Amino acid sequence: MTRPGKDMSVRWLAKDKTREAIAGYLFILPAFVGFVLFVLGPIVVAIGISLTQYDILSPPKFLGLDNYAQLLKDVRLRITYANTALFTLLAVTFNVGVALVLAVLINRKLPAALKYVFRAAYFFPVLVALAYSSVIWSFLYAKDTGIINYYLSALGVDKIGWLSDKKWVMVSIIILDVWKNTGFAMLVFLAGLQNIPQEYYEAAQIDGANRWALFRSVTLPLITPTLLLNLVIYMIGALQVFDSIQVLTQGGPGDASRSVTMYVTEVAFQSLQMGYGSAVAITLFVIIMILTLLQFRLSRSWVFYE
Repeated sequence: MTRPGKDMSVRWLAKDKTREAIAGYLFILPAFVGFVLFVLGPIVVAIGISLTQYDILSPPKFLGLDNYAQLLKDVRLRITYANTALFTLLAVTFNVGVALVLAVLINRKLPAALKYVFRAAYFFPVLVALAYSSVIWSFLYAKDTGIINYYLSALGVDKIGWLSDKKWVMVSIIILDVWKNTGFAMLVFLAGLQNIPQEYYEAAQIDGANRWALFRSVTLPLITPTLLLNLVIYMIGALQVFDSIQVLTQGGPGDASRSVTMYVTEVAFQSLQMGYGSAVAITLFVIIMILTLLQFRLSRSWVFYE
């Protein structure tokens, strides 16, 4: 037979746990509601619209999987996916690579004031709106009046059509993207580098390791979690590139720089093919999800956790 005092303690503990659970659910409620309204809800609606013929002006007409079948025949879609894949590969490689180099250099023994200056200088472009940055760079890239071609001409190099030549247009967009976004990855890498215990470096130096050996055997393995974070963030962002290309080239010349997100906007809001545009958007969403899950799966073989 249980004592009354013990029963009261059990009931009090149960009520306390219930109150804690309710408080926890209330804390996550705003985030959950936001996720349902602005992420899950639009995805479900987009899937529904992708199964229809819908031009906004008239009621949607159910088509089943016809829009998805049309994806396989769309030559322009293949071009935009090829452009987006190339941009993603180059943008992620250079953003993450340059950011890592800058972080390692800034993390060396430098005066504190100098470190602040370097960090502020490299991070400043991240704070500038991408549309404004793109407008500025469009003037720099101008073939006849741009400052870049001015200095190239002074060196005896022919003027380059940065935004009008198919051979150079993607290079131009990549340069802008690296200038604009490298600073964020650099700060993330700096945080990872500063969390590495100095004892590891001291032990490796006692064993005779030089700077390259320290980076290869100590620094690189210990920042692989940070490297994974940057790779995932920048890959997702690159696959959704829109603003910089829209301002610089509007997808031209021809479709040489048109991205998938630009193609979705064109099809859905200019041609009013909301059903087909939604189908293209869903394919991009699925590809991003698959690539992200694949990165996390493959990371088990190369990411080192202490």
